[in-house]
Amino acid sequence: MISSRDIIDFIEYPGVASRFEDLAIEVFRHQFDNIDVYRQYCEARGLTPLNINSLHKIPYVSSVAFKFAELVHPRESSRPGALHFFTSGTTEGPSRRGRHVLPYPEIYRASAIAHLRAMLFPDQRPLRVLALHPGADAMPESSLSTMVSWCVEEFGNGTSAFVADRHGVDYDAAAAFLRRAVVDSEPACVLTTSAAFAGLCRHLDSIREAIALPEGSRMMDTGGAKGQVSPLTPAEVIARAGEYLGIAPDLVINEYGMTELCSQLYDATALNSDESRAPGERVKIAPPWMMPRALDPATMEPVRDGEPGLLAFFDLANFGSVSAVATEDVGIITGARVCVIGRAAAAEARGCALGIGEFEAAERRAAHP
Repeated sequence: MISSRDIIDFIEYPGVASRFEDLAIEVFRHQFDNIDVYRQYCEARGLTPLNINSLHKIPYVSSVAFKFAELVHPRESSRPGALHFFTSGTTEGPSRRGRHVLPYPEIYRASAIAHLRAMLFPDQRPLRVLALHPGADAMPESSLSTMVSWCVEEFGNGTSAFVADRHGVDYDAAAAFLRRAVVDSEPACVLTTSAAFAGLCRHLDSIREAIALPEGSRMMDTGGAKGQVSPLTPAEVIARAGEYLGIAPDLVINEYGMTELCSQLYDATALNSDESRAPGERVKIAPPWMMPRALDPATMEPVRDGEPGLLAFFDLANFGSVSAVATEDVGIITGARVCVIGRAAAAEARGCALGIGEFEAAERRAAHP
């Protein structure tokens, strides 16, 4: 029987691709057996462990399903230490916020730290870390807050600061932290959303200041348009990081992640790979324990390598919930490289949306048996 330890072992020592597929099928069987609503979803499609012997036959669940059903075994959701994360919200109100329960937070931590080490800290250099996002203490319901806190613990040199809470960012404190890094000639790492970084740039504009951080400084930008009147493009984030903070383009790394997935993808640059692309043409790299796919949004069948499709992932780190997740984003897959194009039009994601009613009905049955 597969266990959380098996997943962590693979994250730490990924091994060969065939081992990934074997683990993926075992994880699917575990989730089929333990998550009632997922089992019903699979059985409605005639897919069970009896007829699935390939990773590519495992059915994907829309990320939207996390708004309608608790995709975890009831016993697992109450495990000591289990984390309960929520998406930032929807137009349907708090009752329709996506919820992802992680019975095994140690897997999430192993995944987050291992890929951060490979993509943002490959030089293994402890840095001063400035977080323009609340930490886990301030926002325990946020998966990003938890990841940011772990990043500070693992890669910070002891001189780090969180300058945000759920109400906003203290840009005066952020600027003071960065100035101190310059005075001490110590590189810094800035962890930020695009909205918070745009706010920092506006603040520096207002005081007519640019802060040239020491060489080796870097920034992780988690993207997101929320809170921005005119959202910055990834290329604009890279340009402004150089203009306002003196951070080299290859050291500005955009992250792609979501509450419904325990693993993240990061920009490939000269810092972490042999990629050499212009800022507007970057691709992202998935970790070895995550398999990206591009699907036809109407049929949910894979498209050919290099063709655009709905992005979907099989994430071994989602062991405690559902690993096969289809997103609402469109992109192009080439091997483990992912080019994110943007959000899918709602009307196009017909195949993906077919199962949403089933998850909503399952939630109603659970509430009113």
